[in-house]
Amino acid sequence: MFGNENMGKIEEIIIKGLDIQMIIVNKYDLFLIAIMDKDFAKNDIHSEAEKALDVFFKIYRSEIKTSDPNQDISVFLPFKKALYRQIQDYTERIEKADQGTLKGDFGFFSEAIAKMRNS
Repeated sequence: MFGNENMGKIEEIIIKGLDIQMIIVNKYDLFLIAIMDKDFAKNDIHSEAEKALDVFFKIYRSEIKTSDPNQDISVFLPFKKALYRQIQDYTERIEKADQGTLKGDFGFFSEAIAKMRNS
């Protein structure tokens, strides 16, 4: 399914079941995989995933082209911070749109947002 022959053909995969939902989005021959609590609001989640891939590609275009298997992963820390901010902004937009009607825990996103706020 994720072989070279299909790489550019996959746009989005959504997996639903159990207590999670997973979305896989492809852009720039990169995949973003998000695993979410089934109750997490997913308003326009595809475009949010594409925004994250846009940011990643913009920041790491040269690293992607070199494809060094020995690349130090610490180079990706700025993206991790940007992704936390994007998740936080997304959650705040949803909460404002729902006028505070969103309640509950959103799985690992809640933990990520809490860490972001505390750092």
